[in-house]
Amino acid sequence: MLASTGRPLSPGDILVLVRSRGELASLIVTRLFSAGVPVAGVDRLHLHEPLAVQDLLAAVKFAVQPNDDLSLACLLVSPLIGWDQERLRALAYGRKGSLWRELRQRAAEFTEAHSALAELLRIADFTPPSRFLETILSGPMQGRRRLYSRLGMAARDAIDELINSALEFERNEIASLDRFLSWFSRGTVDVQRDPGAPANEVRVMTVHGAKGLEAPVVILADATADPAKLGRTPLAVDVEIAGAGPAPLLRPRKEERVAPFEAIIQEEEQRDSEEHLRLLYVAMTRAADRLVVSGVMPKARKDGSEPRPPSSWHAIVERAMAAIAAPGTQHVALRYGNDAGSRPARLKPKTEPPATAVPDWATRAAPPEARPPRPLAPSAIAVDDESAPPPSEAMRAAALRGTWIHQLLERLPPVEPSARREAANRWLELSAGVSDPGTRAEIVAQVCGILSDPRFRDLFGPGSLAEAPLAAALPDGRVIAGTVDRILVEEASISVIDFKTGRVPASDADIPNAHRAQMAAYAQALQVIFPGRRVSASLLYTAGPKLIELMP
Repeated sequence: MLASTGRPLSPGDILVLVRSRGELASLIVTRLFSAGVPVAGVDRLHLHEPLAVQDLLAAVKFAVQPNDDLSLACLLVSPLIGWDQERLRALAYGRKGSLWRELRQRAAEFTEAHSALAELLRIADFTPPSRFLETILSGPMQGRRRLYSRLGMAARDAIDELINSALEFERNEIASLDRFLSWFSRGTVDVQRDPGAPANEVRVMTVHGAKGLEAPVVILADATADPAKLGRTPLAVDVEIAGAGPAPLLRPRKEERVAPFEAIIQEEEQRDSEEHLRLLYVAMTRAADRLVVSGVMPKARKDGSEPRPPSSWHAIVERAMAAIAAPGTQHVALRYGNDAGSRPARLKPKTEPPATAVPDWATRAAPPEARPPRPLAPSAIAVDDESAPPPSEAMRAAALRGTWIHQLLERLPPVEPSARREAANRWLELSAGVSDPGTRAEIVAQVCGILSDPRFRDLFGPGSLAEAPLAAALPDGRVIAGTVDRILVEEASISVIDFKTGRVPASDADIPNAHRAQMAAYAQALQVIFPGRRVSASLLYTAGPKLIELMP
């Protein structure tokens, strides 16, 4: 029972601290996982280092270059395929060609592995990196389940971060597997876990990363390390040169130290010693109930002297605690090494948890979506199969003219009718850059004629809206989203109109199918948005002008 929590000790109450993320930290995580203890893994790691990432990258390398024997061998003995070394030797020893060629020739003997690898090659050429990796993890290979069962849940963050890296790559680069490998190998990605996230797992992190945290039980796992050997000795010493500032000079050996090197190096060593003690203070003040100071047994010295470095945390703590470890003192235990020289017995759970039944739906592939993932634009619903000759200069000029007319029909309705001609002429000259007065006059006359036509008065009246966005989910599952050129919403009816600046159809039968499908989609969306109202949809060909009502 823990005094700070009032409940029995659990894995989430334990914090293991190390000086650096080295082999010891990785070994602690591995041993905890093999003993069945939930462990969150090291608080920060390089994405290139985890075994799960290396296994997945081996699959990508094989898909890019099947004759890469090393990558294929790593993939075969990884959890993704699950071979042991003996089976790999049975395939590889004495072969005449590449490992993949040998596997193909003996496909009947290694059916499962050959099928899985052949599927990876089949999808490699047209699958982006993120989907390729997710197919391995969640597809028939069940890579995520296999990696977790072999490496533990500590591999989860690295796997997820690899997928995120692939998605980030695809946003900026051509999404191919070989380019992804080249991009990924050029940099390093650090995975940072949230040390304060609630989880019933043992946390393993550096003392520096544990600042601000607290745990009922804290274990200093490498307190016997010599601080003088923890970091690399710098090659240079910064020496202040009068009139030139600091200059890096080659660091002399210990027996060659002379002024001013001796003073500068002693000052550096003093700063390192103070930082060493500050980190010890941080580590010791993380514990709420119990602090365990431990470390790897140093090698015995030939002269029989104390093997622990006198400046190690373990020796410092022992010297400090010895003064207060008087008889009868509680909660202070000094123990160095193994009392009996044997490993403690592994604890076994009293009861085995029942096996979790996995429902059938969890192993079945998800059905295809009933609707497209993106809304459909009405202008892109039908294929525009209207034949047209290559655009000439006259046709380009007509298209530009149609654009100006469209923009004026959008801007002029709010303007007073008496001021429309002057406003349209000014906009054409100053904003559209139409310098020819004759062209401006012709366009102004056409636009103002449409706006003053009694047939179109209501559509351009005060209650109408220009460039109105609309979106609706149709009963058949389609999602329609678009922008109508003009819409009039009334109590009992809805009128929508779309401007067309191309050639005017000779009859209603000559209206392109794409135009009909677009207006039908608008009408269906409006019937969903305004149920019970009469919807009319029309096309206004500005070159006529000619208004064609398509529905009802």
